Amino acid sequence: MGLIARTLFLIAMVACFGSVANAIAGQATFYTPPYVPSSCFGFEDRGVMILAANSGLFANRAACGTRYRVTCTGRTNDGVLNPCTGRSVDVTVVDLCPGCAANQVDLSQEAFAVIANTDAGRINVEYNRMGINEVRMQYAKINSLMISLL
Repeated sequence: MGLIARTLFLIAMVACFGSVANAIAGQATFYTPPYVPSSCFGFEDRGVMILAANSGLFANRAACGTRYRVTCTGRTNDGVLNPCTGRSVDVTVVDLCPGCAANQVDLSQEAFAVIANTDAGRINVEYNRMGINEVRMQYAKINSLMISLL
């Protein structure tokens, strides 16, 4: 393997370890439309890949606009034995979930459906805050897609 390939491989491994180390284990539920108004953005529509945070995570609106990657890790009950899709979803904090436990987040129904069967209602998850570089890469991919569609 060439020096550049080994360097890139090492950088990728370190990035993966950093993401795993920052993951928060918890549970997720979902809520349904309408998603506005929200505590963070009022009547501004922020799309459907959104999250309502527990009060600790919300931190009196400090988390507004923060991006998280959420991954289903398993079931919480006997209702749906294998709820996870194997995918992750990237969401933006737009609201407070006043009824959520300290380790719980409330996803939009659409975001929940990306990672799990909505019939489960509640799932075990890991979620971690996305770094600025991950967010930039995500926007770069979106821009490239938009340009290719023109």
